[in-house]
Amino acid sequence: MEFENILLEQVETGIYQLTVNRPRSFNALNSATLDEIYAAGEQIANTPDARVLLVTGAGEKAFVAGADISEMQNKSAIEGQVFSQKGMRAFRRLETLDIPVIAVVNGYCLGGGCELAMSCDWIIASERAQFGQPEVSLGVTPGFGGSQRLTRLIGRAKAMEMLVTGQQIKADQALTWGLVNHVHAAEELMEKALETARQIIQKGPIAVRLVKQAVQRGQDMDLDNACVLESEVFGLCFSTDDQKEGMGAFLEKRKADFQAR
Repeated sequence: MEFENILLEQVETGIYQLTVNRPRSFNALNSATLDEIYAAGEQIANTPDARVLLVTGAGEKAFVAGADISEMQNKSAIEGQVFSQKGMRAFRRLETLDIPVIAVVNGYCLGGGCELAMSCDWIIASERAQFGQPEVSLGVTPGFGGSQRLTRLIGRAKAMEMLVTGQQIKADQALTWGLVNHVHAAEELMEKALETARQIIQKGPIAVRLVKQAVQRGQDMDLDNACVLESEVFGLCFSTDDQKEGMGAFLEKRKADFQAR
């Protein structure tokens, strides 16, 4: 599929990269870009050799600086809701991919950009990254899941502070608060992301998919039912060639040779 506002490419075997590619507007998210993000998620979901997806923004100044205000300004209430639903649908498509999705944040990660990053499984950031949900400064609330995912990631009190003040936090504070997993020098950021992706693709591909499923489904269950789910997923692993190869390699003191799926 041809895209105008994003890039979707295979960077190494098993590793794909989605880049929001509107650097002149700091990668602002308009309707067309949101549609393309959704389509890219669908494409990755139907790419058998995809094992990891990296999500980033073009240029050095911004991951995504927010939604496109020039497009939003004159929307009616119904049109605003439709725009919100479009973003929700796009980000949820990435969030529910059965492979790990890592946000690689370079520069401003604000509003819709922060919401995009939070829909990934985790975030790594450059030391120059800045995060925020500044929508109240524009007279609106977050519209692409920010009020919900931010609260789940960093807790109610810190999320409320960010959401109602519109304050931006730097990468080191985002790390302390648990919004990001790692902070790296800007010039090392993508290579560090690739190092992590390379680690992942050395593991059992079915197990990686199943553990993501267990985490996503289990987090909304009570502990007893979540542990039942884990037992079911664990048992299912024993029907796979990955389990035979992984345990056999361990006992034979050799590196496992998992087959890509």
